[in-house]
Amino acid sequence: MLAAIEPTTTWYLLLGAVLFGLGSVGLLVRRNPLVMFMSIELMLNAVNISFVALAVRFGDISGQTAVFFVMVVAAAEVVVGLGIIVSIMRRRPGATADDLAELKG
Repeated sequence: MLAAIEPTTTWYLLLGAVLFGLGSVGLLVRRNPLVMFMSIELMLNAVNISFVALAVRFGDISGQTAVFFVMVVAAAEVVVGLGIIVSIMRRRPGATADDLAELKG
């Protein structure tokens, strides 16, 4: 019989590092504002995984408390940011991040 392999804190930290790396590559390579926004959210979730893994490992609730506040801020960011990005993308379907930088004022 195969023994069940139990994931350790290291596995969760590696998962967080891989997700953060994917998010940072997506942010640096792509110029579509919607994809860049999703990459930032992926990076936030990667940090949340690391916070929770370390909080469980050290038996401290402060990491999980930080994750709660990060998720609240991320939810507010999604509501406002995604609404702005979607409205801009509807007006200018081919808009890039460089085009959005010109919208100051």
